Amino acid sequence: MEIISRNFLPHCSVVTWGSKPDKNRLVPSRSNILVSSGGLRKSRLVVRNGTSDGYVVGENDDLGSNIATRRGDSKSKVLIPGLPEEAAAQITPSHCEWKPNLTVHYEKSGCGNVEAPAVLFLPGFGVGSFHYEKQLTDLGRDYRVWAVDFVGQGLSLPTQDPTTTNTTISKETSGLQNSEPFWGFGDEAEPWADQLVYSLDLWRDQVQYIVQEVIGEPVYIAGNSLGGYVALYFAATHPHLVKGVTLLNATPFWGFFPNPVKSPKLARLFPWSGTFPLPPRVKKLTELVWQKISDPESIAEILKQVYKDHSTDVDKVFSRIVEITQHPAAAASFASIMFAPGGLLSFSEALSRCKKNSVPICLMYGKEDPWVGPIWGKKIKKEIPNAPYYEISPAGHCPHDEVPEVVNYLMRGWIKHLESGGFEALPLMEDGEEAWEKSSIGREIEFPRGDGWKKSVKLWLYGSKYTFWRGVGEAFRASLVRAFRGKSA
Repeated sequence: MEIISRNFLPHCSVVTWGSKPDKNRLVPSRSNILVSSGGLRKSRLVVRNGTSDGYVVGENDDLGSNIATRRGDSKSKVLIPGLPEEAAAQITPSHCEWKPNLTVHYEKSGCGNVEAPAVLFLPGFGVGSFHYEKQLTDLGRDYRVWAVDFVGQGLSLPTQDPTTTNTTISKETSGLQNSEPFWGFGDEAEPWADQLVYSLDLWRDQVQYIVQEVIGEPVYIAGNSLGGYVALYFAATHPHLVKGVTLLNATPFWGFFPNPVKSPKLARLFPWSGTFPLPPRVKKLTELVWQKISDPESIAEILKQVYKDHSTDVDKVFSRIVEITQHPAAAASFASIMFAPGGLLSFSEALSRCKKNSVPICLMYGKEDPWVGPIWGKKIKKEIPNAPYYEISPAGHCPHDEVPEVVNYLMRGWIKHLESGGFEALPLMEDGEEAWEKSSIGREIEFPRGDGWKKSVKLWLYGSKYTFWRGVGEAFRASLVRAFRGKSA
């Protein structure tokens, strides 16, 4: 089946026609889409378009070895838009001084969309707001979008040495490319850094400041990896400031030392909890570890692990990470983060509190994540059955950067669903909520990606009654069907 799209616009809802269209007839209510004389025949036409872009779905004989679709559910290829080029939203970098010598860097886009919802993105460990460039330029066309660097990371590293009496480290034992001394390796903490520790609680408080003082209204908050944990933690403690949470391969664990407020007796057993100055043994350990992890070859290897599709251009991400490691405060900040206590709420406790407060949650996970696999997302799904759970393949730990077209499409649909009070269907829910509840829905998603070529991935939406064993059964039935087709052929 051939479908010609005359205009590409941004997000979409769903329209289904069961009848065969007239020859070269423009589809009703979607005048941007022209259907060829081949008609729809065995395939269902699904048009996905929200604020403007026209998209189409074609016929697809095989969605891949792992897609199990509901009985009677047609297998369709969904065409969604690529990333904007000329029409991309402009990114504006900015900063604010949150605490003495702690300047928070953030980036924003879409500020002219004064009536649109506010969206805040939180980064994973070791990166910053630059990791959401593809969301800022795309979603910023429809929403007001912010992405922030956590203090102690990215461009939110301290502006002064948190300790006195710097210790110069030779090039042979340093991960830096120059002979500048490491900050934070002095003998005493500066007064402003006396209780400074880069922890979950600090980042949660930082997000509160950004939402209240910079954005000024409740937000849709999304986070990848560590950012997902912080997003959930913030929503659990400040539900009145959150309209919805999107978890992108969120890590369910962070901070392996006891929290001094939650477990004071246990915390006293550990002599150091990430504050400044670093103890002598920790300094030595940090020098050795930092020399390895800040090496460009190590950074490249890590990126190779977390991105499933190695054709993804990560040059800019790589360069920004290397640049961050060269900041004199980076090594000591890393040590503080690694030895910081856990938050007042565990991930599970934060999830339970969000559930109690009816905070909407949406899950978007790259299936091939080697660190935080889909099993963790499905555990969240088990706790909150009504949370839509989307699984993307192939995609690794950072689906927002590896397949931003899909994540942006899902984000638009998720926000539109909530803003409409549930009137607008979630992406892939063209058959209605009743159909979604019964089982999982699988589709092949196709989108343009530069120089005229197209990329496709597989996308699953798991229903509210989906269980692990149901998934095993569906996969087994799908494998039998494929085996039968192979024998027939």
